[in-house]
Amino acid sequence: MTDSAHASPLASPLPRWRTARFWVLTVATWAMVALTFSLGRWQMSRADYKLELTLAVAARGQEPALSVSALIGSTDLPAQLHRRVALQGEWLSAHTVYLDNRPMQGRTGFWVLTPLKLAGSSRVVLVQRGWVPRDFADRSRLVPVVTAEGTAEVLGRMALSPGKLYEFKGEEQGRIRQNLRLDAFRTETGLDLLSALVVQTGEPSEGLLRQWDAPNTGVDKHHGYAFQWFALSALLAGLYGWFQGLAPLFLRRKNKRSHD
Repeated sequence: MTDSAHASPLASPLPRWRTARFWVLTVATWAMVALTFSLGRWQMSRADYKLELTLAVAARGQEPALSVSALIGSTDLPAQLHRRVALQGEWLSAHTVYLDNRPMQGRTGFWVLTPLKLAGSSRVVLVQRGWVPRDFADRSRLVPVVTAEGTAEVLGRMALSPGKLYEFKGEEQGRIRQNLRLDAFRTETGLDLLSALVVQTGEPSEGLLRQWDAPNTGVDKHHGYAFQWFALSALLAGLYGWFQGLAPLFLRRKNKRSHD
């Protein structure tokens, strides 16, 4: 008997689908596809919620304007967010504050905020009256703002607090500041300040511009994030299909043609 009769035949390789490497790669890939797709769905649900919020804000702006008595009598000021107001009161100009680094129409400047003592009451509401440009040669040189004495009429909309910017220092005081917190301002001034802000609207007056940006609920941002997650999910599925199916098939056909 020859040696070749005792030689064991070469073991044929296992099919790819029977290897541990194939199943680890398959499970990991489709788990990532499921995760990224679910994140895309979650971002779309957030966009739908924000869109409903945008419509609610628009509807709130069509409701009758709050009067002084209605504003003072409200037990849930956050529920009045974006509601229109028509107020009368007296400006407390000694407590006017300028919030720095607030742009308008592409120009850097200040938001001007002045407390308004509501007519017939000791209650005070802080009013974001408008915008003035900044003097780049001297930050402390402020544009004069006309503040009428006596009873003032203020039209605007409700907000919770002034927009906040990042700041390196702690709580600021003085006329020029980076940010302002209503509770801290109440303690600082001793005023009977409401826990809400009024953003004054209307045509420019008193040296102030009032072209405020519309409230941004971030719908476009969520749509952008959703697109990225869906694109990543499709990319993972496509790469898996290529390397596990189409690429080997393509290579086999190419090798067959080269041997014919």
